[in-house]
Amino acid sequence: MEQTLMDTTTTPLLVRRGQHRIHAEITDGPGAPLVLMHGFPDSMHLYDRLMPHLAGRRSVVRFDFLGWGESDKPSGYPYTATNQVGDIDAVVNSLPDERVVLVAHDASGPPAIDWALRNPERVEELVLLNTYYEWTIGLRRPHAIVLYSTPGLNAIARRLSAMRPDLERRLFHYQVGSFIRDGDARAELVPQLFEQFRASRPAFWRHTSGMLGQVVSRRFKARQLQHFHRPVRIIFGVSDPFLNPRLAKRFAGQFPDNNLHLIENSGHYVQVDEPELVADLMTGEYRHATLSA
Repeated sequence: MEQTLMDTTTTPLLVRRGQHRIHAEITDGPGAPLVLMHGFPDSMHLYDRLMPHLAGRRSVVRFDFLGWGESDKPSGYPYTATNQVGDIDAVVNSLPDERVVLVAHDASGPPAIDWALRNPERVEELVLLNTYYEWTIGLRRPHAIVLYSTPGLNAIARRLSAMRPDLERRLFHYQVGSFIRDGDARAELVPQLFEQFRASRPAFWRHTSGMLGQVVSRRFKARQLQHFHRPVRIIFGVSDPFLNPRLAKRFAGQFPDNNLHLIENSGHYVQVDEPELVADLMTGEYRHATLSA
């Protein structure tokens, strides 16, 4: 049955972390708010196609991490997954609700899971969309991430970005565009994300340069996942060759209270490829969900 979409009216949400402003917005709706988190090199616009399907069904908060989108971009700031836990803390503490539903995609998985492990009493549910936590067999880096996260190669890539911005633009459009199945969505979203990315280069470079060390260090923390007893909903597009169904099934084996959904005909940006289905899954209406091997 086709869903009738409601208008998505958002209200600015005032969030500050120390002296820095985190760009955030909120919609009205019942229940614990869904807190939507983007990965990299993205922004909260990654959820533009999902938002109308959530309108009126749940309260929704989405925000840009510091260094990204329309949030402040302080110079010399520690743009790391570990430090982003503080961004999440600032957003959640700006809400009147006792509990939230954390929704993590891509590189927001590690800080979201870290925050959930520290604050289980405030987590209504944890939703994981094509993301990761620690280094494990099956985890693959997209080509652009390999380039910017490998010592030695990353220095060359940064110099090329400065010397040949056209190459950077082509790499961005190729890599991010490959994550989106629908041509119209690709044509709309990729240029918008690239326009924001220009000012986010320092955050991207800092985050990717420390990525390998951060995921390796979380191999020890991953043991804590088996003691996290809040509900965890795992929603992965099966056509993602990098954050793939193998990782989704590993998450299912790590969290004791899990619900696994593998979505056909969708890839890394599952919320862009299948926004209606993902919204149904997030709100508990998962009658259309499909699982695959």
